Amino acid sequence: MTDDDQTLVLRAKDDDVTAYEELYRRHVGRIFALCRRLTKDHDTAEDLTQDAFVQAWRKLGDFRGDSAFGSWLYRIAANIALSHLRSQKHFTQSLEDDDLPAHRETTGLQIGLEQAIANLPDGARTVFVLFAIEGHTHDEIAGLLGIAQGSSKAQLHRARTLLKAALLADDSNQTPEDGVQ
Repeated sequence: MTDDDQTLVLRAKDDDVTAYEELYRRHVGRIFALCRRLTKDHDTAEDLTQDAFVQAWRKLGDFRGDSAFGSWLYRIAANIALSHLRSQKHFTQSLEDDDLPAHRETTGLQIGLEQAIANLPDGARTVFVLFAIEGHTHDEIAGLLGIAQGSSKAQLHRARTLLKAALLADDSNQTPEDGVQ
């Protein structure tokens, strides 16, 4: 029988490293997925995931249990990833940039939704992930990214438009032999 997160947190607060390792194993996949979606880079996502767990370990004594451990950890990871993105000069510029990039042609490769999301411009991808995948409101996104709520809405619209175009282009590249009907 395995312990629940609450029990593991209590044990980890008492310096039980094995309990924290179990929390890590339970949550690393979700945290890595968030960082990967936001950064588009596997290595950066791994680094940010580790940073999130290190910071969570350091702040574990501050965790009061008002929310689930996973939610608390997720918030730490989101803040770390967003801080990293903000430090990237091109990211800050892309949040307010309304010019659509030239359409990138695919050469018959099925890009799928994850790849289409990864191909979005930084600002549009970040807002899309936070809104459509992670469930944040535009008000929350505006606060997290330091932008106007209207900019969040515009970036979401931009992301949806680009995703639709990419997925429709991808679908038109499929043949019946590819299993697409």
